[in-house]
Amino acid sequence: MNRSLLNLYDLNLAELTEFVAGLGEPAYRAKQIWQWLYRRYAADFAEMTNLPRSLRERLAANAALDVGPVIAEQRSSDGRTKKVLFQLADGQQIETVLMRYEKRRTLCISAQAGCAMGCVFCATGQMGFFRHLSVAEIVAQVIHFARELAAEGEHVTNVVFMGMGEPLHNYENTVTAVDRLTDPAGFNLGARKITISTVGLAPAIRRYADEKRQTTLAVSLHAATDAERDKLIPVNRKWPIADIIEACRYYVEKTGRRITFEWALIAHENDTPEQAQALGRLLQGMLCHVNLIPLNPTQKYGGQPSSRARVDAFQQELARYGVSSAVRVRRGIDIQAGCGQLKAAARKL
Repeated sequence: MNRSLLNLYDLNLAELTEFVAGLGEPAYRAKQIWQWLYRRYAADFAEMTNLPRSLRERLAANAALDVGPVIAEQRSSDGRTKKVLFQLADGQQIETVLMRYEKRRTLCISAQAGCAMGCVFCATGQMGFFRHLSVAEIVAQVIHFARELAAEGEHVTNVVFMGMGEPLHNYENTVTAVDRLTDPAGFNLGARKITISTVGLAPAIRRYADEKRQTTLAVSLHAATDAERDKLIPVNRKWPIADIIEACRYYVEKTGRRITFEWALIAHENDTPEQAQALGRLLQGMLCHVNLIPLNPTQKYGGQPSSRARVDAFQQELARYGVSSAVRVRRGIDIQAGCGQLKAAARKL
């Protein structure tokens, strides 16, 4: 994709109408193009057969439709998980994962190229931060797989911002992309079918709460004491646990919505009874749920996933404090489907 071309997924309908008017076309052409973008998932302007050929040619010369070419792809042995690596116009690379469940087709998408949060167990955090993704680069990940699923008679049911990057660090583009994906006249995905994950940027959580958005918020906590979390998540030194929990309680109060906490269980690190008890005390009485995920190992971090026995013991401790939890099904372990792992592997080639 040429960097000088305007990506149409960066535009809302009013902006698209203005762009089309600049090409000397009537406003209804913008609505036709919009339908091709968000309902028919056109991969090329040549597919837009209800547009004049002259307009299709001008669009091809002045605009783009995609996120960039797929340069690597992996599929899990059970066929239920597919991970692709896109190359963006400036050479940066991002990952997107399709996970097939019994009744759901969930996309795990990226919000940044790299990540500035530096979580020690995360492959993306280990590679550092390169840049924010544009609205188009976020939205087009979804459209890529929507097109693929539509060809199989299926559709995207859920989107989680749990790929590369910290979504709330790229706040404006993330929420604009969400607005685009939930637009009833556009992609029309229900807001509650989208989850935004954050490592805990307390001011952004409060802003998100004030906007009273209906998308689900998931906080990657991973430790219940600052001493432990400082070791795992360096940004905790800027926004310690007390600030994060206060912001989360504010979110629940303002929105009335349940908040989710993510916890990557690392054997003999954060899966101890003491950590479970500390977490129970932190969350007791809050409208929340904890997703327990045995660690997805990465090459640059020596930690290992917790055993089933330790997972069960952790969950039982949380139950003593009245905190609901579930052990999340891990997908794509055989293809290292955790965020950043495919890009890390590609960089070695």
